[in-house]
Amino acid sequence: MGRTYIVEETVGQYLSNINLQGKAFVSGLLIGQCSSQKDYVILATRTPPKEELNENLKHPKAKLDNLDEEWATEHANQVSRMLPGGLLVLGVFIITTLELANDFQNAMRRLIFAVEKSMNRKRLWNFTEEEVSERVTLHICSSTKKIFCRTYDVHDPKSSAKPADWKYQNGLSTSWLSLECAVHINIHIPLSTTSVNYTLEKNTKNGLTRWAKQIENSVYLINGQVKDEDCDLLEGQLLNSDHRSTATVQICSGSVNLKGAVKCRAYIHSHKPKVKDAVQAMKRDILNTVADRCEILFEDLLLNEIPEKKDSEKEFHILPHRVFVPIPGSTVMLCDYKFGDESAEEIRDHFIEMLDHMIQIEDLEIAEEINTACVSSSMNSEASLDNTDDEQPKQPIKTTIVLKIQQNIGVIAAFAVTVLAVGISFHYFSD
Repeated sequence: MGRTYIVEETVGQYLSNINLQGKAFVSGLLIGQCSSQKDYVILATRTPPKEELNENLKHPKAKLDNLDEEWATEHANQVSRMLPGGLLVLGVFIITTLELANDFQNAMRRLIFAVEKSMNRKRLWNFTEEEVSERVTLHICSSTKKIFCRTYDVHDPKSSAKPADWKYQNGLSTSWLSLECAVHINIHIPLSTTSVNYTLEKNTKNGLTRWAKQIENSVYLINGQVKDEDCDLLEGQLLNSDHRSTATVQICSGSVNLKGAVKCRAYIHSHKPKVKDAVQAMKRDILNTVADRCEILFEDLLLNEIPEKKDSEKEFHILPHRVFVPIPGSTVMLCDYKFGDESAEEIRDHFIEMLDHMIQIEDLEIAEEINTACVSSSMNSEASLDNTDDEQPKQPIKTTIVLKIQQNIGVIAAFAVTVLAVGISFHYFSD
């Protein structure tokens, strides 16, 4: 028996209202959450049209071979950044004309594997063996409105399509647990003699990969309590925990520091949630939001052609702040990232472009208050890791992540010396 997809009714309305506008097909993403028994779909969003493709897609002989996988996967990557913990791109949809109704399966198979492969490359975490590896493809004929729902095991390149059930349900988007926490990070990434010559982006990603292991092994408190991971989230027995991390010492020729506080948020469906589900969703949001902010910063530096500092120079970069916005008609919120010089209108327009849903400026919720947005650089060839805090801006940055790059000569650095405890609070939303 195939998987069952429980779908918010507004998703069905959204798909029905998509107009091909003379094009042969339109594709997009399906967003929601996996569980062992069934999957929940709470949002669908069409992939923005690529201007140079519009005329080709309007040609009467256009085929699904013209589907731009690179464009579609880039859209998936952008949308993936906007998902809090617990939510995933569950699959893809394609709406075609009647003429292409029998020509969609190969194109959809290629697309779903390309999307999953692209998103996996950017993650600091891996799916567990127990998790569902099937992703959904949905085909809709624009004329007959007939639906074909299939799944593929994206961990098996040789997998074939399996039939799946697509069932609409009213009010699905209101029955979710909201999980929140604030994490104060101080990630120190020592650079060896070899790695000091790598790009800032590569060194940061390598360091975040090591830091991710700490996050995976950290202690997580649910409303101030440590609970057995197999217990129900709303009940659960208290445990004593004695997790410890270890320190390593290495010769260091430089360092990269990420320091500040991040606001994290995750959602899990309220049907028999387990403690381990909440913890896993929050872990992944912590990892995703830090990695995504770094990636956005590097893209911005590249776009604006800002050169990296050399030798013993030091520099500061402020990572973007997180902005939340509610899904229309839902208690679930998605997110985006905002640099200090970006306006609320720009963020709203980006939400609309990526999600294809109307967003109001007054609905934007900036998760982290912008106190001090300072970018500074200085020369100090004798700086050591012990006094890195002296290089911080004079006013404290309590809710801003600062990416700090420091070059040092022959310094001994200690990496990962603290135990991290993360407190999670949750709220239950239901009609």
